[in-house]
Amino acid sequence: LEKNGLAPLKLGPKEGLGLINGTQFILAHSILGLHKFEYILDLADLTAAISLEAYRGSSSPFKKELHEIRPFDGSQKVAARMRKFLKNSENLQAHEFCDRVQDPYSMRCVPQVHGASRNAFEHLKNLTETELNSVTDNPIVLSAEESISGGNFHGQLLAMPLDYATLAAAELGNISDRRSYLLLEGKYGLPRLLTESSGLNSGFMIPQYTSAALVTENKTLCFPASADSIPTSLGQEDHVSMGSISGRKFNQVLGNLENILAVELMFGAQGLEFRRPAKCSKYVENAYDLIRTKVAKLEQDRLIGEDMLAIADLIRERKFEVN
Repeated sequence: LEKNGLAPLKLGPKEGLGLINGTQFILAHSILGLHKFEYILDLADLTAAISLEAYRGSSSPFKKELHEIRPFDGSQKVAARMRKFLKNSENLQAHEFCDRVQDPYSMRCVPQVHGASRNAFEHLKNLTETELNSVTDNPIVLSAEESISGGNFHGQLLAMPLDYATLAAAELGNISDRRSYLLLEGKYGLPRLLTESSGLNSGFMIPQYTSAALVTENKTLCFPASADSIPTSLGQEDHVSMGSISGRKFNQVLGNLENILAVELMFGAQGLEFRRPAKCSKYVENAYDLIRTKVAKLEQDRLIGEDMLAIADLIRERKFEVN
């Protein structure tokens, strides 16, 4: 407070409990998570575009006309962003005359999967804004003559959408790991394990273990806390939201997701090395250049834990141009 030149609040009757009850705890975690999630959603689209460039996949699944006939807001927005991220790519032009019929789901269904997660984000954001402008105290004093002991303190209204948003965040990691795996298979001009010296060298096999483990951990965190309640206070508090756990799990999943996307970004940058001299889109080239300021191309096996952490730091510092 001193640092920001603010005077301490002087609390009146009932205000202390109003500030520290479970509803405020839930709300605080929701605000923090939304702040992280918004950037991660944007980054996930860019990360998918980098992987698609490295995989030399098709950009046709992102055509506007395709998404106008199933017009969910999230999928339409992601498709538009993918078109922007892949615009004027020399690399993807090479795909036009190949004999590949279609890409795996994790490449061509990015708008539908990322879009579903965006829809969940918007739902939580709208409800969080309502909660920010609400009275959650109890009892509520309506006038000098009337007070009501009600249930405005109950956390269910955010607990359920937080559980939904946790699942939405986990799914971004799930599909990201699938794209990472596809880049290791050695198809369509990419070397197996993204190394030209496989055999004695394991390439990027171990980082994908890391990604897979984090994805699995996130799955275990997707059980909805709001589905459970244990009576307390001699049965007076006989149903609670458990939303504080929902909020904590949401942020834990987001933290894991930052590391999962860091692995995919590392793989995508390595994959682009084998597509030169073809140029990628402006956004992809900028992201590649940023990654290479911290992480060099993998030639021979080395300890790459620090490489993953360096990219994760770029994510947490919001260094990638995502809009």
